[in-house]
Amino acid sequence: MSHVVQGRMTHSYEGELVVFHIGMQINKWWRLDLWLPVFGAMPRMLRELSMDPDSGFLGFQLLMGAGGPYVVQYWSSADKLYRYASAPSQEHRPAWSRFNKAARKAPGAVGIWHETFIVERAESIYVSTKPMGLPKATTLVPITHNHDRAQARIADGRTSATG
Repeated sequence: MSHVVQGRMTHSYEGELVVFHIGMQINKWWRLDLWLPVFGAMPRMLRELSMDPDSGFLGFQLLMGAGGPYVVQYWSSADKLYRYASAPSQEHRPAWSRFNKAARKAPGAVGIWHETFIVERAESIYVSTKPMGLPKATTLVPITHNHDRAQARIADGRTSATG
């Protein structure tokens, strides 16, 4: 179990940064046969990505939304994200094909959604929390006096994807 990091922390990262949200919306809870396979596919993908340091996958955070589970993922490149999504030898492509086949049989039972953000600048603060989010996926650093305010952190290239 992760320990609480005392104090005020932020993240530091140089290079392209992509934040990818992906989730499922369970519209018919009683149709386990339709949404359970979708639910079970994500852990296999996350495990596969976490074990491949060249994938561009930096980390993830699992969350629960109003309609079902979703994952916030951090990537070092949009190209690497798209390459993974379309690779037939990786977990995602066959899972996506299975989902589409099942969705045609029972339209509307389960939905899939995603949002991709290419981040030029990112500001963060974590006060006495366990490692999570951007600093868990990148580098956790203490907030210094001259970065005490959010405006200073966002203005400084130290926590910017561009520099």
